[in-house]
Amino acid sequence: MDRSLVIGHLGAQLDAAVSGADWDGLERAVRDLARQLQALAVKGPWSAAERVALQRLRAAHERAAQAGAAAAAGLQTRMDEMRDNKEGWIAYALAGATEPGENVQ
Repeated sequence: MDRSLVIGHLGAQLDAAVSGADWDGLERAVRDLARQLQALAVKGPWSAAERVALQRLRAAHERAAQAGAAAAAGLQTRMDEMRDNKEGWIAYALAGATEPGENVQ
């Protein structure tokens, strides 16, 4: 049995999760990846086509890792900006709460 199609599907799952910024889906795909590859590996030596598919899967995994790192860095930047501007946000919220008819909760 040529396992190339299964391996290609695993790479496509990684790419689809990254392109849709589906970080939960990416986490599930990566978590299941080792188990699925182990199940395929017990079926014997890899053919040349399967080794090519594995190289493509490795590239998809690397792209996913880079995309995850970039998204995490972007989120960290946004959180840092929010932290740095916390006093301004609070002051703005309090200034708006002093308007007649406003309730501070």
